[in-house]
Amino acid sequence: MDIEAYIDPTANVSPNANIGRGTKIWINAQVREGVSIGEGCILSKDVYIDAGVSIGSGCKIQNSVSVYQGVTIEDDVFVGPNACFTNDKVPRAFNQDWQITKTLVRCGASIGANATIVCGVELGEYCMVAAGSVVTKDVPPYSLVMGNPARVVAKVDKAGNKVS
Repeated sequence: MDIEAYIDPTANVSPNANIGRGTKIWINAQVREGVSIGEGCILSKDVYIDAGVSIGSGCKIQNSVSVYQGVTIEDDVFVGPNACFTNDKVPRAFNQDWQITKTLVRCGASIGANATIVCGVELGEYCMVAAGSVVTKDVPPYSLVMGNPARVVAKVDKAGNKVS
């Protein structure tokens, strides 16, 4: 069955965004211009997707997540409620020449609720970021990180089970 994307009437989606089939965009979400979202994604209540962001297929972005310009999210990524991405290494309100620092979230990664992902990092394939963690460095594939700053505490399999 071929299902078009569902966009809740309260959502604000730019006509210049590319939304994949079967994707659902819920209450009060905002999707800016130049965004690309794959097929079968869920963008929950109050999600903000900034201009030019790329999100793969099969992703779940939970309530109140903001994904800022410079963030790329590959396929099958889970982003828990209130997780936070940044895109400016040296934020100053008065800096007119600031530059975006990119962040890459690889296929199958999971980010727990209230985690903060500081810009300039890569989250490896099928890694898991524990709830409330602050990620300041790259996360290796198939790793579980937790804490502030986040540190590797275990290896996980593709399903997220600890293996060491």
